[in-house]
Amino acid sequence: MRAARSMLFVPGTRPDRFGKAVAAGADGVILDLEDAVAEQEKVTARQQVAQWLADGGRAAVRLNPAGTAWHEEDLAALRGAPGLVAVIVPKAEDPAVLERVGRVLDRPVLAIVESAVGLHRVHEVAGAEPVARLAFGHLDYAQDLGCSPTREAVAHARSTVVLASRVAGLAPPMDGVTTDLEHEEATEEDTRYALAMGFSGKLLIHPRQVAPTHRALAPTQVEVDWASRVLEVAQAGVGRVDGGMVDAPVIAQAQRVLDRHRAATAAEG
Repeated sequence: MRAARSMLFVPGTRPDRFGKAVAAGADGVILDLEDAVAEQEKVTARQQVAQWLADGGRAAVRLNPAGTAWHEEDLAALRGAPGLVAVIVPKAEDPAVLERVGRVLDRPVLAIVESAVGLHRVHEVAGAEPVARLAFGHLDYAQDLGCSPTREAVAHARSTVVLASRVAGLAPPMDGVTTDLEHEEATEEDTRYALAMGFSGKLLIHPRQVAPTHRALAPTQVEVDWASRVLEVAQAGVGRVDGGMVDAPVIAQAQRVLDRHRAATAAEG
């Protein structure tokens, strides 16, 4: 989960799709017990997810939030599940809740920051012991604040989540979902924007979003060539590449580009 570029949601009510989601090429799959499941289907979804994980399936699971009628039952059903690889905690606001989830389920936690309180306490959330990574749920965050979920309206929140991740020593966070399922370019553009903001992964809601997400997160050949030339020049001392000074920040940027290229090549290989 710490290095995942993509994590694909699948409703807990659709066990027929669990295996298909795993085969779709995302770096991780999230069986969802929260937003994708209607209240009257919560019990059935929980049972189906627990059974699939007990029968050899492997995936992360998004719980219902603490304080809801289903949270404790989710914990009880997943405790000891052999196929549970990580826990996704929505509406993350209280580090004590995150620590309890990690203690009960003994799995790394991906905490989704998606409320005003969650953003206000994001450094505490990021510092909770079981938290391996943060994600930003921009749609729920905007709804909580009563603003539009545009890039401009939530830019401060995105930057704050990135900052909290860095201060806590976590991997860069994952960005929220793209709701446009018809146009791959929408997912790719959203992912490139998130990458520029400091994110390194994305939550997905359809298998067709996997490929454009991975494309957007992988550096272009032009970027790879530039980074390679920067490091070559750096070995010979301070110089210039494409008219720009090669100094410590530029060298670090070039190294990050090549690290992303190696990671993408390894993942696709």
